[in-house]
Amino acid sequence: MNQEPDRIKSLPASEKRRHSREWHRNLRLSVIAVIIAVVFLFPIYWMLQLSFKSDMETFGKVLTYFPHEFTIDPWMANLGDKDFIASLRNSFLNGLFTMILTMLFGIPAAYGMGRYKVRGYQAFLLIFLVAQMLPASLMLTPMYLTFSKMHLLGTYAAPPIAIAAGAVPFAVVTLRPYFKSVPVTLDEAARIDGCNALQAFFLVMIPAVKTGIITIVTISFLNGWNDLMYSMTFNVKPEMRPLTANIHKFQSKYGTKWNCIMAYGAILVLPVIFMFIFLQKYIVGGMTAGAVKE
Repeated sequence: MNQEPDRIKSLPASEKRRHSREWHRNLRLSVIAVIIAVVFLFPIYWMLQLSFKSDMETFGKVLTYFPHEFTIDPWMANLGDKDFIASLRNSFLNGLFTMILTMLFGIPAAYGMGRYKVRGYQAFLLIFLVAQMLPASLMLTPMYLTFSKMHLLGTYAAPPIAIAAGAVPFAVVTLRPYFKSVPVTLDEAARIDGCNALQAFFLVMIPAVKTGIITIVTISFLNGWNDLMYSMTFNVKPEMRPLTANIHKFQSKYGTKWNCIMAYGAILVLPVIFMFIFLQKYIVGGMTAGAVKE
């Protein structure tokens, strides 16, 4: 049990000082990491604990940091509202359709630019990078005019198409290094086994870059799930609004039901948190792979 302290005692004085400096450095970094985690996680904790408070405790004069009168009424007020269920469905459809469109167009484009010599590919990559930097508000007017002529306004298809327009360039830039890093021998082996180009793409290349694809699937879904601007611009009907657009319904001239708003926000945020918790290693790996200099 005491082998490590005994080993340290037997070290020379210079090694002891170095070990002591490293220990204190690690301790300081750990304390800083804990403080940063508390700062970033406290708003989430505050939102969750407030969502389980009663109206009396929420508006009480004494500030409490955890619910003394635990209640799930704010959650039931949301889950029992038919407008909330419709908004939840709309947000899910936004995320699902955005994810499908991003995969449908982004993955083949990244494969073509990563595996074949495309003339002017650097210009294409530059265009993709510039497209990601453009603010969404700048794209609203041209998209609105285009969707109006295509009769897409007021449909469930308009917001996902608009969101995917920004997600596809990100998918290409992120997945291209993945496809480029796959050995050519895998393609050759698949051809020897009798696969054509399409079969080799689905049976060999897709499984080889699954980490990057999971990253793209997650981020594109969350882009659609969190959308507010496109959905509010292209769909004016209240029954077609997503979750992000209906959180104001608990504000009225008689006051604001903060516990219900916090429960609403928790329902909106928790899927995002769980997705990042369970898929964080794929997301971090996918983001760093896209940053490798060729």
